[in-house]
Amino acid sequence: MPLRALLVEDEPLAARRLADLLARQPEPVQVLGTAESVTQAVALLQSTQPAPDVLFLDIHLADGLSFELFERTEVRCPVIFTTAYDQYALQAFKVNSVDYLLKPIDEEELAAAVRKLRERLPTAPQPAPAPAFDPALLAQLVQQMQQTPSAASYKSQFVVRVGEHLKVVPVEQIAYFFSLEKATFLQTTEGRKFVVDYTMDQLEGLLDPRRFFRLNRAYLAQQAAIQDIIHYTNSRLQTVLKPTAPDAQVLVSREKVNVFKNWLDR
Repeated sequence: MPLRALLVEDEPLAARRLADLLARQPEPVQVLGTAESVTQAVALLQSTQPAPDVLFLDIHLADGLSFELFERTEVRCPVIFTTAYDQYALQAFKVNSVDYLLKPIDEEELAAAVRKLRERLPTAPQPAPAPAFDPALLAQLVQQMQQTPSAASYKSQFVVRVGEHLKVVPVEQIAYFFSLEKATFLQTTEGRKFVVDYTMDQLEGLLDPRRFFRLNRAYLAQQAAIQDIIHYTNSRLQTVLKPTAPDAQVLVSREKVNVFKNWLDR
């Protein structure tokens, strides 16, 4: 029988890539469903019967940290964490999970994690015991991820290409990042834009969260670049960026509205 998996990932492209990689395994893994937020993940876990064989769990989700999932529902399957962050006690994750995978996920590392999972699963069908998630350790990890690391933990500048030359752009001169037609761009406060060799997901882990906020899948902005905030339909917010953004409307994802307000009011 193929392994049955749930994916919790707030980046659709990353979720699709992970599903494709799982489908290419020597023994393909069946993806039963996906969720983009803690709230969606709770509903998905509670509605999936019997429990899945494994949960692939991103750490930063649209509405908070995935550790909240363990406080809101019982997780009765092994977990493989996926993350773009390597500075947050990854060894501690191993105490409570089968493995962790750093993004962008390497196919060979994924295969090794799946093999490890198969070795741990019982050969005969039986009720899955609840994993030994240590509430105290999870609380410690949540606190650690919410604390502000040293400035050295984040990028202070980016190297971009200008013709045959390389240019260094300090983060202080960056208004926002945006993705367009499968490319990621850096927009400076002076109105210049450059291609950068990072995905939006990677950038979110490289930039100081006190200064930059992921407004939606396509925009990650510095607070100083947010010129205006307008109430939009269905409890959403529209931001006006400076310099003017390529998109006419830059909306804050519905799931991130409360987090965004808290970020502004800190």
